[in-house]
Amino acid sequence: MATMEECRAALVKLSDNLSGANKDVRSAVALDRSLSCHLTDLDTTLTGRLAEGRIEVLDASPGPPREKAQVRLAMTGDDLVAMVGGELNFAKAWASGRVKLEAGFRDMLRLRTLL
Repeated sequence: MATMEECRAALVKLSDNLSGANKDVRSAVALDRSLSCHLTDLDTTLTGRLAEGRIEVLDASPGPPREKAQVRLAMTGDDLVAMVGGELNFAKAWASGRVKLEAGFRDMLRLRTLL
């Protein structure tokens, strides 16, 4: 099972990947939105912001999200680490229910570029 440190490192790497991505992906993540990532196996939620093409983790709290973020993810820590490491395809994981993504309709349209 992935540790909290590995999950935080994966989010930092994902943020670095997003900021260095091609123009289409950068425009998709050029949102300024609150973000939560519930790590179901660790029963911890990381919260932060998606802004200017980067992810900034601001807090970690036990249990499911306390507040409804504008972009919400839920997955195991292992799946987060595997996705960022290129071992798990996000679109397939999302389609199979291994990863849950919730956002407003307009945000989903912009985020579809990432899929």
